[in-house]
Amino acid sequence: MKKINIIREVRKTFFLILGILSATFGLKSFLLPNKFIDGGVTGVSMLSSILLELPLPYFIIIFNVPFLLLAFFNLSRELALRAILGIIGLSISLFFIPFPVLTYDKLLVAVFGGVFLGAGIGFAIRGGGVIDGTEILAVFLSRKIHTTVGDIILVVNVIIFSFVAILLGVEIAFYSILTYLSASKTTDFIIEGIEEYIAVIIVSEKTEEIRKAIIFDLGRGATIFKGRKGFQTDSFSSDTDIIYTVLTRLELPRLTLEINRIDPKAFIVMHKVKDIIGGYVKKRPQKIV
Repeated sequence: MKKINIIREVRKTFFLILGILSATFGLKSFLLPNKFIDGGVTGVSMLSSILLELPLPYFIIIFNVPFLLLAFFNLSRELALRAILGIIGLSISLFFIPFPVLTYDKLLVAVFGGVFLGAGIGFAIRGGGVIDGTEILAVFLSRKIHTTVGDIILVVNVIIFSFVAILLGVEIAFYSILTYLSASKTTDFIIEGIEEYIAVIIVSEKTEEIRKAIIFDLGRGATIFKGRKGFQTDSFSSDTDIIYTVLTRLELPRLTLEINRIDPKAFIVMHKVKDIIGGYVKKRPQKIV
């Protein structure tokens, strides 16, 4: 058990360091030389650094302090500790690692700067921490005012980009929004990616064979619902078993192959699942621990 815990901590630390390096590369090689702004606390720090002509690392630490205290006293001390490590690590990395400026093409800067910054945020989250305090604030407020984390982050970023448009110009604001979208999508992919969960509902005359294939061949769980066929014209439709299972996108082709082999006429419905707790599906890291 102790060996497993050590391996887990080493893995988390590796992802946190990788996230810091990726974010630093995106900032120093793309965004900062072109004065493009990201969303969240990082965006506020970048805007302040440009306007006051002071080093970015100072603002990253200063603006994240309130959110670190918020996490420590209201959410999770482990999250706060790893967030402190991530934010201080990012600041030190920005000070001392001399990444070169790769391009001044505005479109390339917005897209690839956002990709590397978003990858950095995603890897840091996989490492159990954060390098931007916006999500900490969003989680806290969502519990107080009963709205979603995404809505709060959206409102915060609308305010930030409005200030960017006023202070730095509309064109910079538009490119900054593109940067934020690129970073956001990359973060989602790093966290969810090909491990995205898919829920599958299967209606078949050969329920038992499909259930065994899911359990023994794919190594996944399955729940059987009792249903009634609804497409017959009479009111006494026959009963049927309905299989419900959740698996990752990588496992989906194998499942459909097994179903087609057993019952080519099976009715299959698939939809995305945000997250799961328990069961036999590999759990991905949470955005907020």
